Amino acid sequence: MKYRITTIAALFILSGCDNAPTASPQRPAQEVGIVTLKSQPVAIVSNLTGRTTAALSAEVRPQVSGIVQKRLFNEGDNVKAGQPLYQIDPASFRATYNEATAALKQAQALVIADCQKAQRYALLVKDNGVSRQDADDAQSTCAQDKASVESKKAAQESARINLNWTTITAPIDGRIGISSVTPGALVTAQQDTALATVRGLETIYVDLTRSSVDLLRLRKQSLATNSDTLGVTLTLEDGSTYSEKGHLALTEVAVDESTGSVTLRAVFPNPQQQLLPGMFVRARIDEGIMRDAILAPQQGVTRDVKGNATALVVGADNKVEQRTLETDGTYGDKWLVQSGLKSGDRLIVEGTDKVTAGQTVNPVAVQENGGKA
Repeated sequence: MKYRITTIAALFILSGCDNAPTASPQRPAQEVGIVTLKSQPVAIVSNLTGRTTAALSAEVRPQVSGIVQKRLFNEGDNVKAGQPLYQIDPASFRATYNEATAALKQAQALVIADCQKAQRYALLVKDNGVSRQDADDAQSTCAQDKASVESKKAAQESARINLNWTTITAPIDGRIGISSVTPGALVTAQQDTALATVRGLETIYVDLTRSSVDLLRLRKQSLATNSDTLGVTLTLEDGSTYSEKGHLALTEVAVDESTGSVTLRAVFPNPQQQLLPGMFVRARIDEGIMRDAILAPQQGVTRDVKGNATALVVGADNKVEQRTLETDGTYGDKWLVQSGLKSGDRLIVEGTDKVTAGQTVNPVAVQENGGKA
């Protein structure tokens, strides 16, 4: 009887244990792949577009009016400063010069005669040989004759200059373009149409445009401050790279109000005259080195509905944090991050679609090529 009671009690206890609620197992933390960011030096490069212009350019214009007798050059030739280019009929200008020369000689002869007379009268007036008035008049005539000589010299020089201007010369060294006139054409002094244009092609300017916002950003990074040391590489219209390296010479001191941009001027040597004025080119500017740049893998950066760059990082307590980033271009497969991430941050690059901010995760370091570290 005692044995039966003990058995029943044991069954009752076992039955009570079967009815007790069992605790559900805790879900493991979501595993995510992370990359630990490190600051590093990065060469900052800008790609801009622009057009070439000649470093030296001068329009050939007549300084006197007349008929063109000869054209003394071949279009497209290289010319030297002072080289004759056009000959205007000099007949009337030579006659004017000869007339001015004769008038000067006449005035010089009068100076000799009248000044000698004034010297004699100056001696005679002491002995009352002539009156004081006659002596003064003779001295005055001598002075007037000397002034007349100076006037005649100026007239002769003016006539000589005009005569020389009938030979139109090259104002600078360079290559001369197409002539707008032929022999027999009438040209006038200070006319609007240039006879030809000479361009110096040994050195070429490349004028580039950059937004003022971009320039401010570079200067905040302590870049683009010593512009004359920045190297520039050109890509030509056919896609080839120009063999000569250039440098940035200056940045315009004013912003174009209509476009919000500033003009940059790069200087390139052009020994083979491969670059011609007016060519469209692309320029790569080496802005400098950003010493502590943050490069984030692109797979770890997404965009929200407003287009802002965002990223998920794992905090010290293994909880997910969302960051809003400011990026500035790509370098290979990475974003250059201006703000929002710092060295030492653990950026989630795998599993971003499976976690949310505030969630505890299990971070696993991965290589940037996708494999686990």
